[in-house]
Amino acid sequence: MLERLGFPAVGDHRRFVTAIVCDTVGSGLFMPITLLYFLAMTDLSLVQIGSALSLSALATLPAAFVIGGMVDRFGPRRMMLVGNLVQAVGMLAYLWADSLLTVALWTALLNLGRQGFWGSFGNVVTAISAPGERELWFGFLQAVRNLGYSVGGVLAGVALQVGTDLAYQVVVVVNAITFVLAWALLLDVPDHRVPHPDDAPLEGWGTVLRDGPYLRLVLGQFGFVAGMMVLNFALPVYVAETIDLPGWVVGAIFTLNTVMVGLGQGLVVRRMTGQVRARMMSLAQVVFVLSYVLFVLAGWLPVWLGVLVMLAGAAIYTFGELAGGPVFSATAAEAAPDHLRGRYLGLFQLSWAIGGAVTPVAFTWLLAHGATTLWWVLGVVAVVSGAYLQRLPRVLPAAGLRVTDRAGKPGAA
Repeated sequence: MLERLGFPAVGDHRRFVTAIVCDTVGSGLFMPITLLYFLAMTDLSLVQIGSALSLSALATLPAAFVIGGMVDRFGPRRMMLVGNLVQAVGMLAYLWADSLLTVALWTALLNLGRQGFWGSFGNVVTAISAPGERELWFGFLQAVRNLGYSVGGVLAGVALQVGTDLAYQVVVVVNAITFVLAWALLLDVPDHRVPHPDDAPLEGWGTVLRDGPYLRLVLGQFGFVAGMMVLNFALPVYVAETIDLPGWVVGAIFTLNTVMVGLGQGLVVRRMTGQVRARMMSLAQVVFVLSYVLFVLAGWLPVWLGVLVMLAGAAIYTFGELAGGPVFSATAAEAAPDHLRGRYLGLFQLSWAIGGAVTPVAFTWLLAHGATTLWWVLGVVAVVSGAYLQRLPRVLPAAGLRVTDRAGKPGAA
């Protein structure tokens, strides 16, 4: 079945894959209602909530440098274990978050755990996959994550329909439990730490930060990150508050997205096989722009037609995610030296952390200044990013390789 969907054989990595599912079921349950949860459970305004989330993300950005070094030193499995426990504590603390300060504080703790977990994730995936299979494995695990998100998205829709304080609190508790379950599963996962070569000079963050071509990849990913943040931080509020569509549409959008990724990611990787990675990165930006056009259109139509157009836009948006996600991840992993991969992927992950810091307040501010302002701004960002990424292979050879879904070396462009 997995092979028909274009995915690799799981083999000895079942516990790792199952841990990812557990982790993302809870996240998929809470992510769609993050802003709505604090609107319901606190007296904060939408902009205040966005500011608290952004403040906490900004405060924890420097942790990426510490965590990257710890991954190289202690191994990614240990950091994933610590990250899950910290996330569980931070999520439970949301039950007592009732002010801007406490929302920011507990979100900061949650962000630290998330950085520890996902800052180690790419190192494990790279270790268990062979060159030439990286897009396949990153795509497969993205699909697995979305399977978890889809289950959580359905439950999030139920919580939104119930709309009581108890329903929101149950969401928080269930999310915390899933972090603990993932921690238990990861206990028996082998450690994939790569020791520093004995004959190699001692290197650290200075080596990473002087790698200009890799820094250009990180910069180029920001446009993709901005687009990916739309699903979590823009669409729930835009759908439920700005254009006043029924609350169940939020859950339906997340479910549609996660099911499409779960069933289609491997097939899209197969379809992209032979294409230059940088071109697929740029294509993702073009697809995002098309989805933004439909989101704008949905706000101008009657409710029933607006719902249909929103769902169509969400489907097109998902194709951007399918095209860009595995290619960015595989390029970042293969462009990094083995013994410094923790630091390199920590820097790469930093673009997601910065996106998480900037987009909540930026998106809420833009939504507060017009129903369509956000989409025009994001459209410009996507166009500029797509053009920039086209030039990346000139300095970063890994971006000029062709997508492949088989073991063996990918071919050059």
